[in-house]
Amino acid sequence: MAQRAADLGRAVAFYTDLLGADPVAVFDPPGLAFFDLDGTRLLLDTGAPSALLYLQVDDVRQAVERLRVSGVQVSAEPHVVFPDDGGTFDVPGDEWLAFVTDSEGNQVGLMSRVPR
Repeated sequence: MAQRAADLGRAVAFYTDLLGADPVAVFDPPGLAFFDLDGTRLLLDTGAPSALLYLQVDDVRQAVERLRVSGVQVSAEPHVVFPDDGGTFDVPGDEWLAFVTDSEGNQVGLMSRVPR
């Protein structure tokens, strides 16, 4: 997957903070940065279109508060999107979701599961 990065340095700083990890590689030029998300590669690309990205975090509410304190715009507050009483996707629990706007104006969905 690729995410638009109008300013590669600014985008790398944002995602380094969000993910808590440094990029695996940065090539500028041509304007590419790669992050490893547990075997899935996130590409920041100065030539890519904006994409909606969903990332799993340990606790959406804590992640949003940490980002808010650092000045990140919260587009949608944390809320339950699916009460999974039957354990369709995992052990029974609630699927939480929030949206933030990254440094480049892209929407990023943050998700977590709270077991019951």
